Amino acid sequence: MGKYRGWLIAILVLLMAATWVIVRTPARLGLDLRGGAQLTLQVQTTDKVPQITPQVLSAVQSVVQKRIDGLGVAEAVVQTAGDDKLLVQLPGVTDPEQAERILKGTAQLLFASQKPGTEAQLQVERQIQAQLLLEQTQLLLEQSQNANNPDALADIEAKLAKNRESLAASQQAIANLFAPSELTGAMLQEAFASPVAPGSPNWNVIVRFDPQGAELFARLTKEIAGTGRSIGIFLDDRLISAPTVSAQYAETGIIGGNAEISGGFTAQTANDLAIQLQGGALPVPLEVVENRTVGASLGQDSIRDSLYAGVAGLVLVLVFMVAYYRLPGLIADIALVLYAIFTYAAFLLFGVTLTLPGIAGFILSIGMAVDANVLIFERTREELRLGKTLYRSVESGFERAFASILDSNVTTLIACGALFALGTGFVRGFAVTLAIGIGVSMFTALTCSRSFLFYAISIPSLRKPTWFCPKLETLK
Repeated sequence: MGKYRGWLIAILVLLMAATWVIVRTPARLGLDLRGGAQLTLQVQTTDKVPQITPQVLSAVQSVVQKRIDGLGVAEAVVQTAGDDKLLVQLPGVTDPEQAERILKGTAQLLFASQKPGTEAQLQVERQIQAQLLLEQTQLLLEQSQNANNPDALADIEAKLAKNRESLAASQQAIANLFAPSELTGAMLQEAFASPVAPGSPNWNVIVRFDPQGAELFARLTKEIAGTGRSIGIFLDDRLISAPTVSAQYAETGIIGGNAEISGGFTAQTANDLAIQLQGGALPVPLEVVENRTVGASLGQDSIRDSLYAGVAGLVLVLVFMVAYYRLPGLIADIALVLYAIFTYAAFLLFGVTLTLPGIAGFILSIGMAVDANVLIFERTREELRLGKTLYRSVESGFERAFASILDSNVTTLIACGALFALGTGFVRGFAVTLAIGIGVSMFTALTCSRSFLFYAISIPSLRKPTWFCPKLETLK
């Protein structure tokens, strides 16, 4: 029995480790449990990209994923939906409009030099644009305040349309004051937000170019340095900054490939811009066809109901196992509780995002774990009825049941693999949790239950065949 005592010590160590993981690691909840935003993005064609191929869709998905990573939404899901759509789930995101701006922006970064003799005109145009942006903000506020007033809403929307036309004209007028250069965002290596000074509310965006971009940037700054004209930094054809270059760089330009985009950014706006630039430019534009918010209260209700269902099912299984299988049933119950603890700890350790289907897979795997014990105990009873000793019956029960347990679990794992490969979203979550549960159930049934049973029959007071097979009648 020495080796089984060793296993018992190992199981105890695993239990302590699993408990530590559960206590120290918070659960990662999916959109349906935590609440958040869900967006459906329509991929648009362009003159250069007349057809959305799988390669184009994959490229768009990659850029969107990078931008979401910058948002810090670790449990986010980005998946294709059909031939030209992406489904984006952002658990915990409370500002879906911000996420929409970041995800669908094409983020085309261009650098241009200001044309000679346009200094005064640029100042006037930027003042006009600032006034139009302020007017747009006020109109949007009025629009939200009059959402239930159709007459006022129609008047506000007409003003908004006129405002957007004026903004577009202003942006074009500003763009005409600059001559485009060869320096673009494609040569960008890194972009990040940085405060102007420690504790300052104003932020800048630091950009770093590759060697080709560094050379072009040096050439561009050398041309502008000391002239009083500015470098126009355009994002999606909109001027976001127009810095000047001092005369000290007239000989060489700014070398090294580093630049600082300033424009009165806040921490959030600077970070949003950095995310777009760092994530890369989308090869094609996106249109948000659905922006839906999932309330957290639904998640709380679902978690509570799922816990009730899981606990109720577990209790019923525990009672049945003791009533029908007696001592082996009690041992199986202990192994089953260990199984639940080990499985949940594995979910946390591997960073599994829990969703309602995932919890369903967890509950279903409890039944799979019980199934393995049932096979073992029925085999043990058969051996006892054949007149074998208790030790040999238990040993034969595990050996004879192993093939059936392995077959059933392998076929289920194959089904999990198919669901994960062919399914999307919540279906994949169900497959992952069920697969982890099956793996742990194999361990608890063939290791925990086995060690507990053999340790039990090593105790003389527990070595009674009738405690393993009530109304035992041996076959002659």
